[in-house]
Amino acid sequence: MKYISTNDKTPPVSFSEAALQGLAPDGGLYLPQSWPQLPNSFWDQLGQKSLQDIGFEVSRLFVDSLEDELLEENISEALNFDAPLVSLGNHVYVLELFHGPTLAFKDFGARFMSRIFSAMRGGSDQDLVILAATSGDTGSAVAQGFLGVEGIQVCLLYPKGKVSYIQEQQLTTAGQNVTALEVEGTFDDCQRMVKAAFSDRSLNEKLQLSSANSINIARLIPQMFYYYYAIGQLREGNPPIFCVPSGNFGNLTAGLMAQKTGMPAAGFIAATNANDVVPEFLEHGEFHPRSSKRTISNAMDVGNPSNFARIVHLFDGDYQKIKQKIWGASFSDSQTRQAIKEVYREHDYLMDPHTAVGYRAVQQYTASEQGYFSESESTPKIILSTAHPAKFGDVIEPVISAKIDIPARLKTCLNKEKQSVEMSDDYDDLKKWLMDSYR
Repeated sequence: MKYISTNDKTPPVSFSEAALQGLAPDGGLYLPQSWPQLPNSFWDQLGQKSLQDIGFEVSRLFVDSLEDELLEENISEALNFDAPLVSLGNHVYVLELFHGPTLAFKDFGARFMSRIFSAMRGGSDQDLVILAATSGDTGSAVAQGFLGVEGIQVCLLYPKGKVSYIQEQQLTTAGQNVTALEVEGTFDDCQRMVKAAFSDRSLNEKLQLSSANSINIARLIPQMFYYYYAIGQLREGNPPIFCVPSGNFGNLTAGLMAQKTGMPAAGFIAATNANDVVPEFLEHGEFHPRSSKRTISNAMDVGNPSNFARIVHLFDGDYQKIKQKIWGASFSDSQTRQAIKEVYREHDYLMDPHTAVGYRAVQQYTASEQGYFSESESTPKIILSTAHPAKFGDVIEPVISAKIDIPARLKTCLNKEKQSVEMSDDYDDLKKWLMDSYR
């Protein structure tokens, strides 16, 4: 399997090269050059397969750098938690992706990457420096996923004052080989600085850099696994519509990648908050990135989503083809709060703000666009639930007028002392800090 850049100006590379580089030399994002088709036997037996089984069978098609035995061992260790499908009735389901160590779907990618990177690097005598921009959950997942991994240093950039208290505690209290940089700016500024670092030849001559953001193809491959797993748990025969709360659009891109391997899906709903550049594109055909707006679903506060380039490339730049597979909608904070309250009251089910955006999108789609994907009324709609509601108690508790129980593994970080390095949003400051810290 070879990987090509979305900018098409870089020769194809192996998985290990694509993963360890993060960003292609031409500034593009890597995608598989071809799309292997999973055999009929895989689909016939999908309902009997564990998440780990699926992970191994799929990843061996894309990860050519490790022997099967080592790959299987690493996946079993990384994905040692479940992703249950919960029914809300009327053919609407929630896929709970928050049962990992940091209670967010980012655990899938971070834990997979930490083990694969460690195995691929072998006995290298130079530390690998993982750079990651985070609007919330990526940072904590990467911090825990790579914590204590020998030969790897982790540097997390997050926007000051724009993540929840619990998220900040998770990503700033890890210690050991993990450093959090508190940036005076937005997530888009953090992402811009990370991309600039990868494109800086003089920096890359001194340091071995890689990324744990969804710009890295190694983040997206394990996110494909739970799409298959969701279908395996369905007891309805029709191909589902997947509703994906979206910020940087890596999660939705992983679903499109899974479909490329033969996964049945009627279509995808891109659910966003006020940062609506992609729903706007789907409606008008023009992409206008802009500064992000702060919302209560902060992990989706992205004004210039990186993975848009991958989405365009997957559809050969054809706007009409994109529209046939993706429907988009955006929602305000007040609509998000109302969705949390409604689901809690009517279904006795608690959603975090990101999942609530997805729920509201399914409601709007069903009311106004039923049949957009040529589906039937009984077509299942699966909302990807990206984080545990306890991570957003400050938002949710006033809405439901009740306290949320905090899981024990989340409580542990609340009593630790925050450790961060304050930084401006000037790339030169980041470069100097990296050179001083890791050279």
